[in-house]
Amino acid sequence: MKYTHSEYLISPEELAKILGNDGVKVFDTSVLLHQVDGAHKAESGINTYLEEHIQGAGFIDLISDWSDTQSALNHTLPALDTLTAAIGASGISNEDEVILYSSGHLMWATRAWWCLHYAGHNNIKVLNGNIRAWKNAGLPCESGRHEFARTTFIGTPNTKIFANTQAVEDGLTQNTCTINALTTPLYEGTGDFFYKRRGHIPGSLSLPFSDVLDNEFFLQPDALTKALESQGMLSAENVIVYCGGGIAATLDAFACKLLGHDKVSVYDGSMSEWVLSEQRALTLGANP
Repeated sequence: MKYTHSEYLISPEELAKILGNDGVKVFDTSVLLHQVDGAHKAESGINTYLEEHIQGAGFIDLISDWSDTQSALNHTLPALDTLTAAIGASGISNEDEVILYSSGHLMWATRAWWCLHYAGHNNIKVLNGNIRAWKNAGLPCESGRHEFARTTFIGTPNTKIFANTQAVEDGLTQNTCTINALTTPLYEGTGDFFYKRRGHIPGSLSLPFSDVLDNEFFLQPDALTKALESQGMLSAENVIVYCGGGIAATLDAFACKLLGHDKVSVYDGSMSEWVLSEQRALTLGANP
């Protein structure tokens, strides 16, 4: 069995063969998360990038440049014109082949992939195995900063790949498969950390983001199919995935895309937005 969209992934060996070619642009998308006073604090991964990154790779600042910095929520999608301007400022044109990885967790690479996919870019790949696989293969890294020349990116939005709160509420009464990509304790509301209120969106199922990965490689197609279909994600007509802030959810959603399910969206505000209103119920425990 093969991935339906194997072109969404690239191996370190495949990347090494095209690294430096015209139109091939590699980016580190790192963000570091710290728990501070019971909340997640995001820090740009720029310093880690400057210390070591894949040779010739640029850096995408998902916090400052590819998020709505005016939003009360972290990491939310900016307006399309703001996002497309940021994409062009990063040096990405519509014609480029874009390779994404992270010096931190792979979820930041899939978040950047999801943003580019939303903006209408059609040639984006995630480095399977992340930078660890690249380094384990003995492939070249460097320090310092590499910047691509600013260019113009013309956005054609794929608006259906992000969901808002209303879409989530509607989906729960319309047989949409709604998936929580957080850890089991966060889903059940039993852990020390939670998003202001404990529990999960009523009716949503659990598939922790770690369940689609093996050491930052996506599971092989057979195993990935089994993991996703354990919650009916591939057979459902529509899937909405959420997490704490729309980042980890992109791993589960990307996995669906890999296996050919195109009607999948990410709840951008996720739990950070859902919990803001006491009128939105939460369910505790293992049951939906």
